[in-house]
Amino acid sequence: MSKTPNSAPDPAAQAALERFKAQRVTAIYRLDLIAQGATISYEDGTPVDMASEKTRLEAVVADMDRRIAQLERAGG
Repeated sequence: MSKTPNSAPDPAAQAALERFKAQRVTAIYRLDLIAQGATISYEDGTPVDMASEKTRLEAVVADMDRRIAQLERAGG
């Protein structure tokens, strides 16, 4: 069944999109912590390469931005 212009968005899809946006905020918060000099380590005490973690999180946020935009266009 096709969606009509006046139909309400699917509540489950909207909730999933909001959870995904919250995950994006968490990733941005982690990037901010890294920019402030935060360091993390693995359970065995080995330090995490923060430059690599920053690069990884930047890629994650960019991907999330693309996916959120796509979902918002599709949803309405």
